[in-house]
Amino acid sequence: MSLLDAATEIRERAYAPYSNFKVGAAIRATSGNVYQGCNVENVAYPEGTCAEAGAIAAMIAAGDSEIEEVVVIADSPLPVSPCGGCRQKLSEFGKGDVKVTMTTLEGNAQTMTLAELLPGVFTQAHMDNS
Repeated sequence: MSLLDAATEIRERAYAPYSNFKVGAAIRATSGNVYQGCNVENVAYPEGTCAEAGAIAAMIAAGDSEIEEVVVIADSPLPVSPCGGCRQKLSEFGKGDVKVTMTTLEGNAQTMTLAELLPGVFTQAHMDNS
């Protein structure tokens, strides 16, 4: 299954009763394994958790720890990029050259690297003097 197919499939399982804005994400780890995540809203936190964070959690739970590629899909006129928190999380587990493809259900897609999505990312190197 392609990353796009995996992200599209999991998007349908999103729990978005407040916004009705479903997002799916799929991550391919360097091992070749694919992990999926979707957004989940709740009454106390209506904006919910992000699809990318769910895919990362699944990846870590399965024992993988390095991202090779990411796809995010939403029913939107323009491609939806990962939020700031997810950009940092993606950067924790992926190198700057990891491709992130953001796409719509209609196929309007944009691909950027993690470095382009999060310039000036905070890394372990910032704490080397500690």
